Amino acid sequence: QVQLVESGGGSVQAGGSLRLSCAVSGLLFSINTMGWYRQAPGKQRELVAHITSSGVTSFEVEDSVRGRFTISRDNAKNTVYLQMNSLKPEDTAIYYCNSHPPHTYYTGSYYSESWGQGTQVTVSS
Repeated sequence: QVQLVESGGGSVQAGGSLRLSCAVSGLLFSINTMGWYRQAPGKQRELVAHITSSGVTSFEVEDSVRGRFTISRDNAKNTVYLQMNSLKPEDTAIYYCNSHPPHTYYTGSYYSESWGQGTQVTVSS
């Protein structure tokens, strides 16, 4: 059973920084590409960035986070991080981690995705 436990969110003013962490279990972490996703109020969840098992990074919302966000991982700790600097109000969202693509499991009737509870990031102007 995959467990994804996100932490590190909070409320900050614009220009502030946060470092999100995600502890992963039940998954062959070291060989999986991992990603950070976010869901803003009233919007669909989107992939923010991902990092391959060898540490190659890519930002899916590059224009909006370029130069501000950094994704990293520690395979020894089964943990993926998202360092967020120069935060903007539009970064306000619940942030989730997952493999990329998201881990799925069979319920016996259909396939479903595994998600943690996420961590809330609120940026005020």
